[in-house]
Order: sequence, then structure tokens, then C-alpha cells
Amino acid sequence: MADPILLDGGFSTELSKHISERIDGHPLWTARFLITNKSACLKTHREFLKAGAQILRTNTYQASADGFIKHMGVPPSKAIQPIIDSVTLCRTAIELEKRPDVIIGGSIGPIGAWRGDGSEYTGDYSETVSREEYMESHRHRVEAIVNAGVELLCFETIPCSSEALALIDLLKEYPNVKAWISFSCKNETQISNGENFADVALQCWRKGKEQLVAVGVNCMDPYWVSILFRKLKSLDPTVPFIAYPNSGEKYDTILKEWVQGDNKKVVADYVPEWLEMGITYVGGCCRNSSNEIKTIGAILDKWRESREE
Repeated sequence: MADPILLDGGFSTELSKHISERIDGHPLWTARFLITNKSACLKTHREFLKAGAQILRTNTYQASADGFIKHMGVPPSKAIQPIIDSVTLCRTAIELEKRPDVIIGGSIGPIGAWRGDGSEYTGDYSETVSREEYMESHRHRVEAIVNAGVELLCFETIPCSSEALALIDLLKEYPNVKAWISFSCKNETQISNGENFADVALQCWRKGKEQLVAVGVNCMDPYWVSILFRKLKSLDPTVPFIAYPNSGEKYDTILKEWVQGDNKKVVADYVPEWLEMGITYVGGCCRNSSNEIKTIGAILDKWRESREE
């Protein structure tokens, strides 16, 4: 089995250490700082690299051309530039930290994220958006990131199979690019819109395995990961699995802030079990800073050492 790869963590969580502004609640979330505070974005990437991250995701989860035009007053002719800049910032961080081994992953959040209404956690638009509409909505970001030289796309927090399958179709327009698809889940069996995770994940893998490097979950309670992973393995043990859940806290879409959930454990507490199950990519999402990524990295190092003995 190949060594698992360490991802970075929650960009907003780490970014909050480097700015004084409130991050949550804005329609563009962290993406607005690609315009207003590039230096803080660069510091955030560098901290994840110092923590040992092997993949650095661009700060584009909630970025879109329309969003920059509407909420930041960017002229339409320049609305793609912040997305391109996000790749440049990752490259600069990699150069400054002397980590040429690091892979840049282009973060692509669901269209629910652009709405700023929390619908990426419900997928309530899944019955009303067509395959062509999904592809057209995502194409400008994918194209900008790929044209900037990124060869790995991170389709993240996807709440429904219709969007995931449309993204795989879009991916096929770029045959030299790889990707992973990670779903947001609402419990230990269902993705956010209620579909069965294992069934949807397997469907995605079969449709796109020529270009997919992994299928899995992110932005959810880490307690559910093992159960979801185990069910998928029972259907097809060859599917590479990725998990980068939240800290265990829950995001209140009404209050627009994080609140303590029932789970008091953190991601690192679960990592040894995931390693034994054969996880391929592991990291953290919201509320996981560079400190948590460093802790996860230490667990991965210890696990590797034990395998060499």
C-alpha cells in the first residue's frame, strides 16, 4: 500500500491567525482576500507547508467570476484574475518554503457555496440544476486553474450525485488533469442531500477512475468517516479514499458561526484507524489549523516508521 498523502487544513481557520477581520458570513468567504490581503493568504499557505502538507489547495473554494464582480466591484474583464492569483500564491509559498515536492490542488467548491446560504450542506438545488448548467457554472474556474498550470483539481464538499457526475464530465474535457471528489455528509450513511454515500461514491469512481485519484468526504464530523469508509470498501476495496473532515464542531447556517457538536474528539484521534483501513489522502477541513495538520503529520510519520521496523 502506498504511503498516505498529507493535505493542508482549513484555510479560513489558519487565515484567521493573520488577519483581524471576521471571515465567516461574507458571500465570497476567504476568496475575497485574494484581492484585499494577498500577504495573509501567502502566510496561510506557508504555515501549512511548514506543518508538512504535501498538497496545497488554492483559496478558490467559494470564488467565482460573478462573485468578484458583484461583491468586490471587479471589472468583468478582470474577474478571472483572482483565481489565477490563487495559483501564483501557492507557487510562491512552495518556492519560499523550498518544498518543490508539493502538489497544488485547485479547490472547486459546489455551486451551493457561491450562494452563501449553506446549501452546500443540503444540496437542495440538486433537482433543479441540469448537467449542462452545472458544467457551465464550474467551467470558468476549472479552466482558469488548469490554464494556470494546475494538474490536480479538488472537487470539494459536493452535496449531491448530480453535481459530482457533472463535474466528472467536465473533468473529461481536460484529459491530462487529475481530480478527487469529496462529499459533504449529514450522517454516517448519507451525503448532504440524502443519497447513500457508498453508492454515489462507487458510481463516481466507475465513471471517472481514469482521472480520479480518490473519492471520499470532507467538511463533516470526523466520527462518521470510518463508517462511511468501511461501507465503501465493502462494495469495492480498490477505491482510493480521501478524508479531511472538520474538527467535530458544527457550522450553524443561521448564526453563521461554529458551535460545539456532540463529538469531543478531533481528527487526529481517528487517523490511526483510517491508516489501518488504507486511507490514501488525509487532512483537515474547517477548524483544523496548521497545528492540527502538524499533529496529523506526526501520526503519519510514526505509522511509516512502524511499517519499516
